[in-house]
Amino acid sequence: MGAFNDLIHQPIRLKIMASLNTFPIREPVEFVRLRDIIQATEGNLGAHLSTLEKAGYIEVLKDFFGKKPRTRVQMTLEGREAFRQHVLHLTQLLSGDH
Repeated sequence: MGAFNDLIHQPIRLKIMASLNTFPIREPVEFVRLRDIIQATEGNLGAHLSTLEKAGYIEVLKDFFGKKPRTRVQMTLEGREAFRQHVLHLTQLLSGDH
């Protein structure tokens, strides 16, 4: 049976994890693109990314593209498994299989 995850279940973090889960493993997503997908402010998105990073569910990668700073985000393997378990738990609840 899956496991409910309070950290992931918060609406913005659930959107972040669901969005990142659609990208291939080890394929980071530009912060700006993720912000547009989630439709959150930069500050709000940054705060939730920090929470997910502290939990080990995502990695925030900072570098330069040419001379411009770039921030990208990718889900860790631990994050993928936590998200999978959370979705499994919700699916089991919805199907009455608990």
